Amino acid sequence: MSVSTHIRILVLGMFVFQSGCSLADSSFWPSLTGESPSPSEPKEEKVDNSGKNSNQKVIEPVIISAGQQGNSSNQNQQPSIGTGNFEPSGVTQGQPTGTFVGEKVVELRNELQRLQEQIFQHNGELQKMRVELVTNSQRFHGTIAAVNARLQVGTTPGNPILVQQFKSAQNDLDRLTEDIALINELASRIGNSSTMSSFLSESAQASFSISGAIDEDHRQLAILEDEVNRTDVLIDRLLTEVTNDVRRQTNYVTTERSNLNLVSTGIKSGEIFGGSLINVALANAGSVGGMGLSAGAPIDTSGRRPLVIIRFDRPKVSYEQALYNAVSRVLEKQPDALFDMVSVAPNTGGEARISLNSNKARRHSGNVLRTLVEMGLPPERVAVSAKVSGEARTSEVHLYLR
Repeated sequence: MSVSTHIRILVLGMFVFQSGCSLADSSFWPSLTGESPSPSEPKEEKVDNSGKNSNQKVIEPVIISAGQQGNSSNQNQQPSIGTGNFEPSGVTQGQPTGTFVGEKVVELRNELQRLQEQIFQHNGELQKMRVELVTNSQRFHGTIAAVNARLQVGTTPGNPILVQQFKSAQNDLDRLTEDIALINELASRIGNSSTMSSFLSESAQASFSISGAIDEDHRQLAILEDEVNRTDVLIDRLLTEVTNDVRRQTNYVTTERSNLNLVSTGIKSGEIFGGSLINVALANAGSVGGMGLSAGAPIDTSGRRPLVIIRFDRPKVSYEQALYNAVSRVLEKQPDALFDMVSVAPNTGGEARISLNSNKARRHSGNVLRTLVEMGLPPERVAVSAKVSGEARTSEVHLYLR
């Protein structure tokens, strides 16, 4: 093959290689379409029944099917309770020595015996209370699971069967509250036993310095002191576990009461919701506080895009599910979020008609706020205001993220 032929092949190969690189690498270069490479701003959500498309996203009522999974209250299972079994090891008996210190040893030994009997009784009460607590918790979650299962496949608003199950769940939760109160009382009695244990430990240690003792007295005192110390450690472990049980179960019942309010809202509308909105916020932040918004103050919404628009263009507008989803998504990302709610009335007709429209819009705003509170959002998180608008054709409620 001649040199010129080699050159032609080399040039042809370079052309093909460059063409391939151009095709393969074109995706790495910015598009020259005039579009911004930055993510687009989230669109506000409209809730209406007009069925018409607009430049804003319209959220239709959510249809819950049997195959969908929801975040229901029964997913917040009862936190684990302690499993410790606290039984004292007993008291070693000794022979009387006839000395003053020996009599002191017998007295302290009898006191320790009574203290260990108390601990044995406390432990028995604790194990029985734990069984009752678990039983009542399982009954509660079983009832709530039945309610959510019915809501998940869809049901009629205010279904009387679900209303009765809801009342049963309330009773179950009340029994759980009573169980926790009993365990808390037990913790107080264990605290008294701990005080007694500390007194016996100090008395046993002080008895070594009493004059007139024989070697047998000190030998028995040493055994007694060890047993008092072991009993003191046992009481401390018992008190710690019971205190932790009370704290966890109290927080659990508080959370479930909040979720139970949301279940009530779901029964009223025949739809299923997730966990309480405040629980959604707390799940994404250690604590939420410092809120305090004044209701009724004018709210400047110029240049702001609503998070949710609810148009009351029909007697019944099913906005609850879409409203919950929108607010829940915000709280997942911004647990301390504050909101502004504005009732918007049409600025049409005479002065009397505008006044009637404003009152109607305020009533709708109050209902929406009540729904948010039932969903678990603290009312101090929402500032409420009102205005009239020439663009509105019907009563509307706008929710803004502050």
